[in-house]
Amino acid sequence: MSRAPQDVIRTVLRTEKGTRMLNHRTYWFEVSSRSTKPEIRKAVETLFKVKVTRVRTAVLSGKPKRVRAQWGYKPDVKRAAVTLAEGNKIEVAL
Repeated sequence: MSRAPQDVIRTVLRTEKGTRMLNHRTYWFEVSSRSTKPEIRKAVETLFKVKVTRVRTAVLSGKPKRVRAQWGYKPDVKRAAVTLAEGNKIEVAL
Protein backbone atom coordinates (compact mmCIF):
# COMPACT_ATOMS: atom_id res chain seq x y z
CA MET A 1 0.00 0.00 0.00
CA SER A 2 1.49 3.29 -1.09
CA ARG A 3 1.04 6.39 1.05
CA ALA A 4 1.15 10.06 0.13
CA PRO A 5 4.62 11.65 0.40
CA GLN A 6 3.30 14.10 3.00
CA ASP A 7 2.36 11.13 5.22
CA VAL A 8 5.86 9.62 4.97
CA ILE A 9 8.03 12.73 5.49
CA ARG A 10 7.10 14.61 8.67
CA THR A 11 9.79 17.30 8.83
CA VAL A 12 13.36 18.20 7.91
CA LEU A 13 15.61 17.87 10.96
CA ARG A 14 17.77 20.91 11.64
CA THR A 15 20.58 19.75 13.88
CA GLU A 16 24.25 20.57 14.19
CA LYS A 17 25.27 17.21 12.75
CA GLY A 18 22.72 17.55 9.96
CA THR A 19 24.13 20.94 9.02
CA ARG A 20 27.64 19.49 8.78
CA MET A 21 26.35 16.65 6.59
CA LEU A 22 24.95 19.07 4.00
CA ASN A 23 28.47 19.27 2.55
CA HIS A 24 28.15 15.55 1.75
CA ARG A 25 24.69 16.00 0.14
CA THR A 26 23.04 14.20 3.10
CA TYR A 27 19.77 15.51 4.54
CA TRP A 28 18.01 14.32 7.70
CA PHE A 29 14.24 13.84 7.91
CA GLU A 30 11.85 12.76 10.62
CA VAL A 31 9.66 10.11 8.99
CA SER A 32 6.63 8.01 9.83
CA SER A 33 7.49 5.07 12.07
CA ARG A 34 5.94 2.62 9.60
CA SER A 35 7.63 3.97 6.48
CA THR A 36 10.09 1.85 4.51
CA LYS A 37 13.26 2.89 2.69
CA PRO A 38 11.64 2.67 -0.78
CA GLU A 39 8.71 4.80 0.46
CA ILE A 40 11.12 7.39 1.88
CA ARG A 41 13.12 7.48 -1.37
CA LYS A 42 9.98 7.96 -3.47
CA ALA A 43 8.59 10.64 -1.12
CA VAL A 44 11.80 12.72 -1.15
CA GLU A 45 12.13 12.44 -4.94
CA THR A 46 8.49 13.46 -5.38
CA LEU A 47 8.41 16.34 -2.89
CA PHE A 48 11.77 17.93 -3.68
CA LYS A 49 12.31 16.88 -7.36
CA VAL A 50 15.77 15.40 -6.70
CA LYS A 51 17.53 12.06 -7.31
CA VAL A 52 18.21 9.98 -4.17
CA THR A 53 21.19 7.60 -4.10
CA ARG A 54 21.03 6.27 -0.53
CA VAL A 55 18.57 6.06 2.37
CA ARG A 56 19.59 5.11 5.91
CA THR A 57 17.13 4.89 8.79
CA ALA A 58 17.34 4.78 12.58
CA VAL A 59 14.71 4.43 15.28
CA LEU A 60 15.45 6.46 18.40
CA SER A 61 13.84 5.03 21.53
CA GLY A 62 11.75 7.33 23.68
CA LYS A 63 13.43 8.42 26.87
CA PRO A 64 11.81 8.58 30.31
CA LYS A 65 10.49 12.01 31.19
CA ARG A 66 9.20 13.37 34.49
CA VAL A 67 6.60 16.12 34.65
CA ARG A 68 6.10 17.15 38.26
CA ALA A 69 5.25 13.91 40.12
CA GLN A 70 4.27 11.93 37.00
CA TRP A 71 6.65 9.75 34.97
CA GLY A 72 6.14 8.97 31.32
CA TYR A 73 8.03 8.34 28.10
CA LYS A 74 8.71 10.51 25.10
CA PRO A 75 7.58 8.77 21.89
CA ASP A 76 9.92 6.76 19.68
CA VAL A 77 11.13 8.69 16.62
CA LYS A 78 12.24 7.31 13.26
CA ARG A 79 14.64 9.42 11.25
CA ALA A 80 16.16 8.98 7.82
CA ALA A 81 19.45 10.18 6.36
CA VAL A 82 18.96 10.70 2.63
CA THR A 83 21.96 11.14 0.34
CA LEU A 84 21.33 12.90 -2.97
CA ALA A 85 23.01 12.34 -6.32
CA GLU A 86 25.80 14.68 -7.43
CA GLY A 87 24.43 18.07 -8.49
CA ASN A 88 21.15 17.77 -6.57
CA LYS A 89 20.31 20.08 -3.68
CA ILE A 90 17.39 20.79 -1.35
CA GLU A 91 16.89 24.37 -0.18
CA VAL A 92 16.55 24.15 3.61
CA ALA A 93 16.12 27.19 5.83
CA LEU A 94 18.58 26.77 8.70
